[in-house]
Amino acid sequence: MDIRVGIIDIGISNITSVLNAFLYLGCNVKTVRISKEVSNFTHLVLPGVGSFPNGMENLIINGFDEEISNEVEKGKPIFGLCLGMQLFAEFGEEFKPTNGLGLIEGHISRIDTGESGLRLPHIGWNQVTFKKNSVITAGVPESSNYYFVHSYSYSNPNEPYVVGICDYSTEVVAFIEQDNIFGAQFHPEKSQANGLLLLKNFTKVSG
Repeated sequence: MDIRVGIIDIGISNITSVLNAFLYLGCNVKTVRISKEVSNFTHLVLPGVGSFPNGMENLIINGFDEEISNEVEKGKPIFGLCLGMQLFAEFGEEFKPTNGLGLIEGHISRIDTGESGLRLPHIGWNQVTFKKNSVITAGVPESSNYYFVHSYSYSNPNEPYVVGICDYSTEVVAFIEQDNIFGAQFHPEKSQANGLLLLKNFTKVSG
């Protein structure tokens, strides 16, 4: 199979580290800045940093919202990273209620650190526990560390699409999978060997 990885660039993050990670793995990878071009790739990656409203605004302005939905409906694998994963949800509560792509039945809310004294954003290394097998976690230890930078997450860690969680005063959704849709709240491209393995496994998923 001719694997072509397209990294969607909507101007809200520095995607160089993601691009370099796939290049390091020997992948045929390119950035995608024109929405109509997503159909040229076998695998899509949606990175992102910043706020949920800003992320959705940029997706819509650049026409990526409809193109992504169309490709996912056809069965094309897509991997959301950090904010990119959050944008798959039905809506987000950051700053103001904002509709997401609606690919996953869930919403994004601020992490409740309660009286723990833990600060937001959640920045740094944290252990992710994988509650069940995923097609792209093969070979990854059941519990391993990954690099996070975020203040919001999927609101219900008990949803069937939740594969991995981490602890930050409460259970935080760290990894999701539903059919051909995958998402990591952490940054695989900054998480050393285990993160790179997730990206490599993703490229092996057939659409």
